[in-house]
Amino acid sequence: MIHILIVDNHPIVRTGLELFLNSKPDFKVVGKLNSGIEIFEFVRRQKVDIIISEIDLPELNGITALRAIKKENNNVNVLMFSHQPEEIYAISTLKAGASGYLNKTVDTQTIETAIRKIHSGEVYLSEKMDKHYRYEDTRKSRSRLFKKLSTREVEVLKLLSIGRKNKEIALELDINEKTVSTYKARLFKKLNVTNIVDLIHQAKHHNLA
Repeated sequence: MIHILIVDNHPIVRTGLELFLNSKPDFKVVGKLNSGIEIFEFVRRQKVDIIISEIDLPELNGITALRAIKKENNNVNVLMFSHQPEEIYAISTLKAGASGYLNKTVDTQTIETAIRKIHSGEVYLSEKMDKHYRYEDTRKSRSRLFKKLSTREVEVLKLLSIGRKNKEIALELDINEKTVSTYKARLFKKLNVTNIVDLIHQAKHHNLA
């Protein structure tokens, strides 16, 4: 039996996934959560094999939660299931410890396939992203801009884009406030902007936020 935890802040997504997954004889949804911060206590008291998680979560974003979960529970596999573009976030989440990435536009058969592949110890990406992940030649990739950014820079950019202040970002990512300023300066340089308004505009333009 594959024990699955669903983490998403949209009730219809949680319910839809639960109904579909529980229709499979060897799948069992053991919990549904609506925020990243709830994951930690849940996995401490309940057996979980795979977490299906959105990136955009209240209180604690999915990438930050992913990092922390993998530190405490390396045996738990995480499948990111997000509306965010895979060209930007798929490789970033794998670097942070995820075992796979699915865009929410996929069909149910793809979700089942991804879960089975991850449970067997493999990594799941779409065919398009798998090529980018396995081969170095990404010159024609839409994700060229993303390639310039580290996983942590993407996290900081995402939090800045939703209005978080440096102190709030430092608390959420468990880093020094001065370090946040350093990441912000790097983002200004890499995205060729001089102020926070232009930074957010560039991020949205390139689907980074």
